[in-house]
Amino acid sequence: MIVRPAKRIDGRLVMPGDKSISHRAVMIAALAEGDSRIKNYSTSVDCTATLACLQQLGVRIERSGDDVIVFGLGLHGLCKPSRPLDCGNSGTTMRLLAGILAGQNFTSTLTGDESLRRRPMQRIIEPLQMMGARISSHDGRAPLVIEGHRPLKSISYELLVASAQVKSCILLAGLSAEGRTEVIENEPTRDHTENLLRFFGAFVETGGAEREGSNARFVAVEGPAKINAGNVSIPGDISSAAYFVAAALLLPGSALEVVDVGLNPTRAQFVEQLRELGFDVEITDTGLESNERVGFITARGFEQPRLPNNSQPFTLQGLIIPQLIDELPLLAVIGSQIEAGIEIRDAAELRVKESDRITTTAANLRAMGAKVEEFEDGLRVSGATQLHGATIDPRGDHRIAMAFAVAGLLAEGETEIKGANCVAVSFPEFFELLDSMVKR
Repeated sequence: MIVRPAKRIDGRLVMPGDKSISHRAVMIAALAEGDSRIKNYSTSVDCTATLACLQQLGVRIERSGDDVIVFGLGLHGLCKPSRPLDCGNSGTTMRLLAGILAGQNFTSTLTGDESLRRRPMQRIIEPLQMMGARISSHDGRAPLVIEGHRPLKSISYELLVASAQVKSCILLAGLSAEGRTEVIENEPTRDHTENLLRFFGAFVETGGAEREGSNARFVAVEGPAKINAGNVSIPGDISSAAYFVAAALLLPGSALEVVDVGLNPTRAQFVEQLRELGFDVEITDTGLESNERVGFITARGFEQPRLPNNSQPFTLQGLIIPQLIDELPLLAVIGSQIEAGIEIRDAAELRVKESDRITTTAANLRAMGAKVEEFEDGLRVSGATQLHGATIDPRGDHRIAMAFAVAGLLAEGETEIKGANCVAVSFPEFFELLDSMVKR
């Protein structure tokens, strides 16, 4: 894909359904008793992989446009698949399904593409084995052979790494356990699973963990659970909207409105950081839809944004990192355009995503003329750089490709993004929508 410089971003944008919520909604609907309609289901390849896996497990699914109807089989109605379940590139599919499969009375295998088979799975294997499932792997990586157990044992488990996927895996397994299954997290992560479980009628308890001077919190489910069918409306994906918002803010004269987008506080932190930097971006909350905050975002680009005049880079670290994990490569691109730049720390998790996002982001920013220092857990980007067009290698990573499409709009000359079709993993319409919003 060739990206050319742009003058501004203009228009009103409706985003495809949120990917994280879509995965979870259809999985929980499959365990429900009755039929559920999921509106505005994500168009991503990852979410299509989740549907295919559920169908292999005997779940009847009908798709009509952006709506999906799931004919739930109940907590124990899934069938033994006749072949391995292919999760494609989707870590969410693999980790969450593992929790569901751990509580079934059959053996199943989860696999995926080469990238997914390199990603760490020991983080879910350990708690699921504590609950009574037997799991074999290749050195803690897929393929995962899961010998389910019914009922599972309830556990109290403290997350070793801040991960909504691991938390969700354990909670979904807890639906098939006897008694109370509790997950303790020291850093806040996305809470879509808890929201949806409540929406579908499961008992979910949340609160602060009893530790003096600690920010730890717990999430618990009671099993065995009964899940009721329901109709879910998926809000627009805020992580996908982030690329358009960033482009509008960085291109003077831009005016963008993103409507009907999810504003879950664990996902909207990206916008809060932009506001802290002095950019003109606003959130308007219009209410609650299927237990998720929904509203719209407005962004305007100015010739001279009101950015902090600071000799030190804008630093992102600590508890905020898990809530920005998808947007960190994009924030690094933004950091190349602000005074004193940006520093990202405590983000070693980026090294085990679809690519090593620290190394990939640093290499591509350098190719465009930015100065970047790389650390084991992050990077530092020198600011106020006039980027120049370059050949970008996203290494098959959708979020890198989209972040550097934004960089290409700001650069002098043309930017070529190799293997740009990798954006289909999360946002197949990305380049088409971007082209429709750009003014040259």
